[in-house]
Amino acid sequence: MITFILADLRRFWSGALAVVVLIALSVALSVTVTLQERAVRLGSARAAEKFDLLVGAAGSETQLALSAVFLQPAPLPLMDGAVLSRLASDPRVELAAPVGFGDSAYGHPIVGTTTGLISSLSPSLSQGAMFARLGEAVVGSDVALSTGAEVKPMHGAAETGGETHTAIAYKVTGRMAPTGTAWDRAILVPIRAVWQLHGMHGADHHDDDGDEASVHDAAEPHQHPDGREEGHEHGHVDADAPLDEQFDAQTPGIPAVLVKPKTIADAYRLRQEYRTGTTLGIFPAEVLTRLYATLGDARSLLLAIALGTQAIVIAAIVLVTIMHVGSRRRQIGALRALGTPVRSIVALVWGELFILFAAGILLGIVLGYLAALTISARLAASTAVRLPVGFIFDDLWLVGGFAAVASVISIVPALSALRSSPAAALRA
Repeated sequence: MITFILADLRRFWSGALAVVVLIALSVALSVTVTLQERAVRLGSARAAEKFDLLVGAAGSETQLALSAVFLQPAPLPLMDGAVLSRLASDPRVELAAPVGFGDSAYGHPIVGTTTGLISSLSPSLSQGAMFARLGEAVVGSDVALSTGAEVKPMHGAAETGGETHTAIAYKVTGRMAPTGTAWDRAILVPIRAVWQLHGMHGADHHDDDGDEASVHDAAEPHQHPDGREEGHEHGHVDADAPLDEQFDAQTPGIPAVLVKPKTIADAYRLRQEYRTGTTLGIFPAEVLTRLYATLGDARSLLLAIALGTQAIVIAAIVLVTIMHVGSRRRQIGALRALGTPVRSIVALVWGELFILFAAGILLGIVLGYLAALTISARLAASTAVRLPVGFIFDDLWLVGGFAAVASVISIVPALSALRSSPAAALRA
């Protein structure tokens, strides 16, 4: 039986190949959507698990998480630097690390922070040593700069007409071990160097009405409609100055503080305390959960499109197969006239079509997996977030569903082969 089926497929190999390719492409779409959605969900969750609590100025929770955790460039409002001082001295806090954005070098974001955050992300460096002076830097594992290299910060990015700072050039002293997060592509420098470079000074003063206010940034730039900035003040930075990571009420304004509470209960209390009219406390994982819901809706839509495409492809293949069976009526009639059992005729036609479906499904799974790997690799190259692509046990239900549909659909042409009598088929 198998020999007969394979011989028949070889005789009509071009049509069989076309059927297999159509099925493979439709299946590959479903597999790619399923694997890619899971990879994005798992990869982003693993990247966010290193950040327990984020505190920033009141605004968008999603933007705060994307900017602080995934280092996506976006202007964040500054909150009073005294918040950092309070968090750093809070007995419920194990680590409170400020982050400052805005500069870049060689296509990598420069992030101002503290040695505590670097040690939290990478407990041991893969190369070199931690920065100890304002003019030193530690690079992420994916940054192609060796220890001793010089980093000249640029305000903004080259593609948006950024301006290179001349007040300082950082010297790379170490490299972090891979973290699987966006911070693998970052250049980390002392936060005080960022403040001084941009002329930021934290100080309390009284306005004309006698009300106390906090000056976050002494050099607020004016921005053109096309994104260029003018009037950006550069401060003086003493590159050889020793590191100072003690923060007080005079601390300049900051966009975000990454907080590591000592207990889960402390995390919830701190988040509640800092959800005020001026500050915002969030759990990055919680924000991502809401994003996953949106991502899940998009996945459902894409899967519906993929299933619709598969239905159209299957319908076209069934119609073509029925026409093919009709053209072989004499052959089928001869087999029946020679006494071939009906079940053998049905098995012959069913087996031929099912083999095509099975080959298309297997090829589609392989193509879908390769497509998901390619997409994840491109995303990882641009974000540094590792996106794990792989199958899980539940995916067997998807493969089983494809196989079940294929087995049922293949019966239709098989039954159509028995509609005419052997005599009528031989006379045709």
